[in-house]
Amino acid sequence: MKRLARLAHAFGLARALCLLLLVALVALRVWDPPPIEELRLRTFDYFQVMRPRVADRRPVVILDIDEASLKELGQWPWPRTLIADIVTRLTALGAVAIGFDVVFPEADRMSPANAAQSIRELDDDTRAKLRGLESNDEVLARAFRNSRVVVGRAGAARAAEPRAGEEALQTGFAMRGPDARPFLVTFPGILRNVAELEQAAAGRGVFTIRPERDGIVRRVPLAMVAQDTIVPALTLEMLRVVTGAGAIFVRTDPNGAGVQSVSLPGLDIPTDRNGQLWLHFSPHHPARFVSAVDVLRGRIGRERIAGKLVLVGTSAIGLLDLKTTPVDRVMAGVEVHAQILESVLGKSVLAYPNWAPGAEVIGAVVFGLGIIAATPVLGAVPAFILGGAVAAALAGASWYWFIEHDIMVDTTYALGSTALLYITLVFVNYFREQKQRQRIRSAFGYYLSPTLVEDLARSPEKLVLGGELRRMTVMFNDVRGFTTISEYYKSDPQQLTSLMNRYLTPMTDAIIARKGTIDKYIGDSIMAFWNAPLDDPDQEANACDAALDMLARLEILNDEFKREAQATGGRYLPFNIGIGINTGACVVGNMGSDLRFNYSVLGDTVNLAARLEGRSKDYGLQIVLGGAVAAAVADRFAVLEIDRIRVKGKYEPEAVFTVLGRDELRQSQGFSELRGLNEEMTALYRQQNWTGALAAIESCRAAAQGLALETLYDVYVARIEAFRRSPPPPDWDGVYAYETK
Repeated sequence: MKRLARLAHAFGLARALCLLLLVALVALRVWDPPPIEELRLRTFDYFQVMRPRVADRRPVVILDIDEASLKELGQWPWPRTLIADIVTRLTALGAVAIGFDVVFPEADRMSPANAAQSIRELDDDTRAKLRGLESNDEVLARAFRNSRVVVGRAGAARAAEPRAGEEALQTGFAMRGPDARPFLVTFPGILRNVAELEQAAAGRGVFTIRPERDGIVRRVPLAMVAQDTIVPALTLEMLRVVTGAGAIFVRTDPNGAGVQSVSLPGLDIPTDRNGQLWLHFSPHHPARFVSAVDVLRGRIGRERIAGKLVLVGTSAIGLLDLKTTPVDRVMAGVEVHAQILESVLGKSVLAYPNWAPGAEVIGAVVFGLGIIAATPVLGAVPAFILGGAVAAALAGASWYWFIEHDIMVDTTYALGSTALLYITLVFVNYFREQKQRQRIRSAFGYYLSPTLVEDLARSPEKLVLGGELRRMTVMFNDVRGFTTISEYYKSDPQQLTSLMNRYLTPMTDAIIARKGTIDKYIGDSIMAFWNAPLDDPDQEANACDAALDMLARLEILNDEFKREAQATGGRYLPFNIGIGINTGACVVGNMGSDLRFNYSVLGDTVNLAARLEGRSKDYGLQIVLGGAVAAAVADRFAVLEIDRIRVKGKYEPEAVFTVLGRDELRQSQGFSELRGLNEEMTALYRQQNWTGALAAIESCRAAAQGLALETLYDVYVARIEAFRRSPPPPDWDGVYAYETK
């Protein structure tokens, strides 16, 4: 024991600890628990994000059961006769093969015989005639026989009883090497189509996609075991049907390391040890899709379909076939299948070869020993520089293999373990300092926003007065008639405080949920802004969304107040608010004195936003927008110009607008009519055509029913009457100047 202690002292305690740590790290990599695997997978995701596959060829078309098709053709499932018409149409347009990313496990309930059974009070002759008609499934089966169709199957959690003749319908597999079954993805059961469709199809493939533990699709099994039988994936079966192959070859490693590839004539597809294809994704692209209803109605030309593989699937949200990929947060499952075919036919599939894990472990050992040996000799800074150079070389090599050979080799574990050893050797006090920093963060977290605390912790030099110039969106929100509410609760200020907290909480939540930052609460008012401290490229739309959400939440809150007043016999005092929103150049940063300052925003944009909120009550509107905000959101919100004004203290006029709703209202015919009439009215008003303007106002009132614009048009009527008594000067520019704030 003493000899071992002397050896440890001579070698160095830090080095000894690092050697033990290195052994533990190597064992951890060999064990490869989920967090380590996820780190590796995230690295490969980053590679794909940085260099997604270029989809310059499109051999696949997706016939999309999309929202438009569901709206025009009815809810899913459609009658099989309709599916048959689609298959026939695709075949006539020259589709090479058709694969279904849907399954038809039960007889069509809309077949004539089934309809005869379900329709009550049907006379016997009609019922007999219906029963004698060909079933919808037989119609679809005939369409299948006249084309090359691969029906989809789904992996199931329970085994089903095999049907008679099922064995004759199985795709053949041939093994090259040891049995692949122990390695393949396994499903206890399989969900098949009705017998007529299975027998009429040219092939049958499983379309089930199982994402990784984190919910992201990276690998898709090409061959799998379902109900003790090796079955192909839908895409692999389509390729088999197209190539005319009688069987699919599965090559396994002679040393028992699992599956290496699956093959068809002219195609050798590398897989992982479980027979899964690593997908090299390209981003979602609408060019892959054609709408089912457009095909059925003959709105798609032959050049779009001819010579291509067609996948039938859905992107409709309600049908719940949506996946997450490394390059897209939401992608239709059928598009994942399309990308499999594109990658295989374009020979652009990824590979994580069986030798890669061993190379990663060796890399961790070599560089770990190197850092243990070099750091005490070279010193901290030179060793850090050398380590950085080595890290750059490793990362560059990994990137090279990915972009040049589509081979994934992970160097993050070797880099991470080496960095951990370096930290152990050099920065003994690092964790103690971090703990102290954490205490500081916790203390300041009671006074500043978490985002600002982190920003200041990373950059302490920002703890000075000053700011930066940014384009920002600023909102002011104020409760109208708050004096009346305060007077009612003058003998119970605690109740007033509780009431205000109940009001401010949902308003704040609406702002924060749309990436806004609360600047301050000023009594019953809220000041907020967007695009600081974090960038928000959609700041104007987020602010308008927040404003509309605030109104919706306020309506719910007022309902609660009303019910409470009725229950207690108290007075119902509804909250009404005005909101002003403006966008422009601002200075944002730490404002105040040398002793105390706040993170806030200043500028003419802020002042105008406050004035717009004040003017909202003049027009009887709840939201008033500056011109820059309206211009940014006019294509997504129902925006209406209300006036051109000059607020007190400013010389330059401002066109002001209101937002009445989101895109659904904007696209409605009623709003389009109102907007046109409103533009006509304001144009006549600015031309001093008072008679025409008054007539247009009446038309606007009729078109604006239910949109709470009565006060706005009352304002214009009152102005016109005043101008008739005292006309404006000849050079009047149509701008109304307010003399009060």
